[in-house]
Amino acid sequence: MVARLVIAAPASGSGKTTVATGLMAAFARSGLAVSPHKVGPDYIDPGYHALATGRPGRNLDAYMCGPELMAPLFAHGSRGCDLAVIEGVMGLYDGASGLGELASTAQVAKLLRAPVVLVVDASSQSRSVAALVHGFASWDPQVRIGGVILNKVGSDRHEALLREAMEDVGVPVLGALRRAPQVDTPSRHLGLVPVAERRGDAVDAVAAMGEQVRAGCDLEALLALARSAPPLEAQPWEPAHDSGPGTGTGTRRPVIAVAGGSAFTFSYAEHTELLAAAGADVVTFDPLKDEQLPDGTSGLVIGGGFPEVYAAELSANERLREAVTELARSGAPVAAECAGLLYLARSLDGLPMCGVLDADARMSGRLTLGYREAVAVADNSLAVAGTRLRGHEFHRTVIEPGAGTDPAWGVVHPERRVEGFVRRGVHASYLHTHWAARPEVAHRFAGACAR
Repeated sequence: MVARLVIAAPASGSGKTTVATGLMAAFARSGLAVSPHKVGPDYIDPGYHALATGRPGRNLDAYMCGPELMAPLFAHGSRGCDLAVIEGVMGLYDGASGLGELASTAQVAKLLRAPVVLVVDASSQSRSVAALVHGFASWDPQVRIGGVILNKVGSDRHEALLREAMEDVGVPVLGALRRAPQVDTPSRHLGLVPVAERRGDAVDAVAAMGEQVRAGCDLEALLALARSAPPLEAQPWEPAHDSGPGTGTGTRRPVIAVAGGSAFTFSYAEHTELLAAAGADVVTFDPLKDEQLPDGTSGLVIGGGFPEVYAAELSANERLREAVTELARSGAPVAAECAGLLYLARSLDGLPMCGVLDADARMSGRLTLGYREAVAVADNSLAVAGTRLRGHEFHRTVIEPGAGTDPAWGVVHPERRVEGFVRRGVHASYLHTHWAARPEVAHRFAGACAR
């Protein structure tokens, strides 16, 4: 099996992304084939991981996909690699709200039988670091904390005090990193700015992360720890699926256009793999630049991203907006999540959008964030009525009304409400979903596109 490490922390903001991305870059530079992974629903960090490794960044979300799929999805993504680095989410033991360890970094580490490296923000402490690490290492005996990386260390004297304090804990210090402004990545209302929006600067930042980690960490010890992970008995997840209508033998391969570019950066790698396995030709286009949909488009997927940042440019591309509207009105399947929902609306912050939906969207000061459990209200291009699916919401916008006459989903947890829009072939919703959990969704969508 692939050598593997989980990079975790006591809390958000400790430096997991910097360390994980830096390790990926440093090991890749040394000639290893590195497989990058991220615990949870985050779309942005995997973009930096992909830049560091040259491989797709993949998510491991035990809430949306189920604990039973963590090892198979990991085996699928890491196939053929020498090493896998898995960046955690929030604090090590933080998971889905009110559901114990579900979807926590600790749970995924246990499911993957992977050693954990704890990244500790040491900027305002010295001996207390030892107590903190001792507590985390002893909390769950099934979680193996194999080492610590001390982050934001102030000086050589500070580092010496920290290392001395750690001597009695029994957890080795595998690195100590100074504060380094050059590795910082800019943030805004939903977290880090995606790689696609700052390509050149992102390349430089990832290179700086790799150099900082190479200089401050014991890479040989970290690789030895990764190689100490025991065998993982799991069959790799496969995108091929035999349930649902699919495209069928002898039918044409439908062209499914997938929105990309700087405005639509949120997607899971498994979605396009599932659509291709279902018999579709998947073609990416950029709504900021392309004035027409790809030739022969018979279906459209518009995932998440930041249309609110590019509302003026999206609105100015009137020819593409008209093409999207015409496709939707023809009855062709259209799947839109979050950013896609806003793009299909009548307006966004007062600027004209596609007008496929009789709804208007705007930025708000309120963050909507959290896991959801939902049920398909009626048959649509993605699912049959009654299909249960878990998803995630993450936005600072509102759309009015919040649901159409025919809603996309009935949310059943954590609150009960209807949400989104279904109109002919269009399925538009704020809910981000992971189709690896329900491959029949992609199969059904591709089949509808073929017909």
